[in-house]
Amino acid sequence: MEQGVNQEATGAERIHWRLEDLYAGVDDPRLEEDMRWANAEAVRFAETYRSGLGGLDAAQLAAAMAHLEGIRQRIARVGSFRYLSYVTHADQPVYGAALQAYEEAATGIQNQLIFFDIAWNAVDDAQAERLLMEPVLVRWAHLLRHWRVYRDHLRSESEEQILSEKRVTGRALWERLFDETLTEMRFPLRGREMTEQEVMTLLSHPDRTLRQDAAEALSKGLEGRLHTLTACFNATLADKALDDRLRRYPHWLSERNLSNEISDQMVEALEHAVVGRYTLVARYYRLKAGLLKVSPLMDYDRYAPLPGGERRYDWAECRRIVLAAVTDFSPELGVISQRFFDAGWIDAALAPGKRGGAFAHPVTPDVHPYLMVNYTGTVRDVMTVAHELGHGIHQYLAREQGYMNSDTPLTTAETASVFGEMLTFERLMREESDPQRRLALLCGKIEDTFATVFRQMAMHRFEVTMHGARRAEGELSKERLGDLWMQTQAEQFADSIQFSPGYRWWWSYIPHFIGSPGYVYAYVFGELLTLALIQRYRADPVAFVPRYIAMLKLGGAKAPAAVVATTGVDLEDPEIWSRALDYMVDMVDEAERLAGMC
Repeated sequence: MEQGVNQEATGAERIHWRLEDLYAGVDDPRLEEDMRWANAEAVRFAETYRSGLGGLDAAQLAAAMAHLEGIRQRIARVGSFRYLSYVTHADQPVYGAALQAYEEAATGIQNQLIFFDIAWNAVDDAQAERLLMEPVLVRWAHLLRHWRVYRDHLRSESEEQILSEKRVTGRALWERLFDETLTEMRFPLRGREMTEQEVMTLLSHPDRTLRQDAAEALSKGLEGRLHTLTACFNATLADKALDDRLRRYPHWLSERNLSNEISDQMVEALEHAVVGRYTLVARYYRLKAGLLKVSPLMDYDRYAPLPGGERRYDWAECRRIVLAAVTDFSPELGVISQRFFDAGWIDAALAPGKRGGAFAHPVTPDVHPYLMVNYTGTVRDVMTVAHELGHGIHQYLAREQGYMNSDTPLTTAETASVFGEMLTFERLMREESDPQRRLALLCGKIEDTFATVFRQMAMHRFEVTMHGARRAEGELSKERLGDLWMQTQAEQFADSIQFSPGYRWWWSYIPHFIGSPGYVYAYVFGELLTLALIQRYRADPVAFVPRYIAMLKLGGAKAPAAVVATTGVDLEDPEIWSRALDYMVDMVDEAERLAGMC
């Protein structure tokens, strides 16, 4: 194998999560026992409440909600285990089959509970509000009010059951095909067959020729599987259009905005503010081209480390840095963070069959969250660990709200993760005295922030055009998708970056487009909201920390605006996005200043 392709050992090779806190193994009899229990309880729930929901008093409605939560939590516990087992063994059919069997069984159980949402939405508004004002329903008031925003989009019970069943054998299978296709793909590079994650990591390598080779390997590999990947995209796009039509949503993003508890106007304001600052992207990458001394700056140069600024972090050092950053901010959160590392709640090793990327899974409140990363020792990997740990802390603290209230809408779900990244970045900067490495760290943070704000907004705009084109034109060819991708990617960079030919196919590996339509703008929302919180923290750190923890503990028990208001930040302030973007301008100003000193 040629120099530069092998990954250096980091110590993360031995870091695997321990799922025994959920079940003893894939053949644990409790998995089937819990599903049987949930099914029996769903039958009992339907027998108890199907005919008389409208006549319940507040105490009876509270009891019904507690019963419903217990059923859903037990189903989710089994599902969490099946999913977490699958993502680290996606190349082994037995795990995919077990996950599919679970989803089919879970759908059958959930279908027995669908009547509840429909019946609750049929309750008269005045009667519903009288019930929700009763103290015994205070725990459930926000959730029950939120469920009623879907009133105009629900179908009859039998139709809802059909839609639910259809998803398991329709869109869910296309998502699985997409995931398994990317997981089993290998990209030939300098004599080695590499996974997607390994190739993507090399796009941050200091050797420019290796970055170019990695980009070409990724492009060629994707191009060779575009028939399958394009079919996955078209199927899920058509499925989304069908669901939206059947549910009478006015546009493709309506359902996502409702679930995020955010208005269409706020999303439009966010997009307008970010696109209005696209010139900052070009300004920064012109600076980077000068620092790298390359012309033109290519797409595969975006995440290249600056000369003299390269640094590797083994797993032990990553752990030390991230834990110190959290503990400096709050010893209480530091203790929680320590448990993730000590108790086997993290899977960090690269392994065959393991899905690429990273995530935090909340599991259920009676257990604890789990984190998945693919750690290779770059500073970005350190930041990824900090990001997912932030999610994990948030999920851990929100457990006190119970299963159905702990889940947060996407608009606030990214807050703790990005905040954790910022704390870790500041810790790295405090520990680094070398000006060249300080500049490298700052540029890396700028690039990560740009990727979360500007790149994700460009991907959101790709989604907008893609969904619109699929509905207006019918099935989209790979060329048409490539054109839409390049159109929405190029506008953020102006003339500061030149794209290699194969970059036009890079839309095809992004899982959010398949599994979570409309998800990506939440990254932008979360990043800019976090910058606003950082500004508040710096203004009054002593008062901010307990308010921040209180915000995280609320989970989804209140609307996002009320949750964030705990910290003193007003989501309705029209200037919030502009001030946060000003923070990014300050970062580029500082990079230009440091570049002048090096």
